[in-house]
Amino acid sequence: MNDKELKGTTTLGITCKDGVVFATERRATMGNLIAHKVADKIFKIDDHIGATIAGSVSHAQTLMKYITAESALYRLRNGEEIGVEALATLTSNILRSAPLYVQTLLGGTDSKGPALYSLDPAGGVIKDMMISTGSGSMMAYGVLEDRYSEDIYVEEGVELAIRGIKSAMERDAFSGNGIRLATITQEEGFVKFPDEEVERKLKEIS
Repeated sequence: MNDKELKGTTTLGITCKDGVVFATERRATMGNLIAHKVADKIFKIDDHIGATIAGSVSHAQTLMKYITAESALYRLRNGEEIGVEALATLTSNILRSAPLYVQTLLGGTDSKGPALYSLDPAGGVIKDMMISTGSGSMMAYGVLEDRYSEDIYVEEGVELAIRGIKSAMERDAFSGNGIRLATITQEEGFVKFPDEEVERKLKEIS
């Protein structure tokens, strides 16, 4: 893939009482060209942590490999999983030492409960309850701001995430070609939804 891809996209993360929900659309663009229609922008970092990416594909893939390896090494060395905040800090340090053109959402669950962080290309890190990135984020935020509550559970968060990405795809030319969805809970860990299930849920709320 080309470094110029994924500059127009929509990703979002939602913190729920029992976990975290990630959603993205699947279009990758180079200027006004739709370069790919099946881009996967959600990554499993560990059983309890996931991430989304927007930006340069090569930079994003590099960062995901780094933090996936660091999470695995931490587990091997310490005999326990790395905390979400600790991995967010580690990711921030990686980006500060060598800035990468990628906007990342990183979240999951640990002994402190669900948590979600946004990291910019230079390593700035912000914790928030719900976050959207990319060219369609304004449309997604319109839905999130209207419907989000800190009291929602993952089941409700899944519906809200789909609504947010759907809104972005309807108005942002750089977002489209379907929705990818993943949840992270203490009980089930990282779960990425099959395309058929996402389509079924999309039809239910349409």
